[in-house]
Amino acid sequence: MRLIPIPVLFAVALFAVPGLAAESQITLSGTGTASLTPDMAVISTGVTTDGASARMALDANSAAMTAVLAALQSAGIDPKDLQTSGFSVNPTYVYTDGRDASGNPLPPTISGYQVTNSVTATLRDLDRLGLVLDETVTSGANTVNGISFSASNPTEALDSARNAAFADARRKAEQYARLAGRTLGPVEAIAEGSAPPVYNQPMMRVAADAATAVPVAAGALAYEVTVTVTWSLLP
Repeated sequence: MRLIPIPVLFAVALFAVPGLAAESQITLSGTGTASLTPDMAVISTGVTTDGASARMALDANSAAMTAVLAALQSAGIDPKDLQTSGFSVNPTYVYTDGRDASGNPLPPTISGYQVTNSVTATLRDLDRLGLVLDETVTSGANTVNGISFSASNPTEALDSARNAAFADARRKAEQYARLAGRTLGPVEAIAEGSAPPVYNQPMMRVAADAATAVPVAAGALAYEVTVTVTWSLLP
């Protein structure tokens, strides 16, 4: 059997120790944010009508809603960007303090009916948003439930946020590695989490040729990405 000199055995032992240390890991999270100007808006609007009967309320509602839909289309919204989002028919009640012969409260009585029809409209030209809102109300809409802004292509903003998030995680990991007397090794795992975009940096947008247009603030969308990265730790 061939004998290995003692100095060689010692060198092999030194080589093996770093291999064991490399199995240590560090996991850090980083956050990155990027802003993007929205280029789309979703308007939720509709018509609520009352009538002595359900039929009367429905007829009045249908006539008004037809005018609203026509106004939205004439304002430049494509029919495929219009979608009915709600429809209801409900009785309205009259309450009384009266009581029956036994002293029990009298039940409410139906005084009429109320019909609500709602639609969501996607607008892809924000310069017309103020005009669209004005024309929608003028045509007969008496409920506007809100406006939400979005971007048709947020890819670049999300990529920028990812770059910032990874750099943030790596910066912190390198700091902890130095404090521990180690250096970062290869990346072992990456997990991403993201949040819905939020609004910031308000910015007024009003059509220049429409003095009666509703003033609106589209602002900017802030996209936030969180990434969790695991590195191996080297001596």
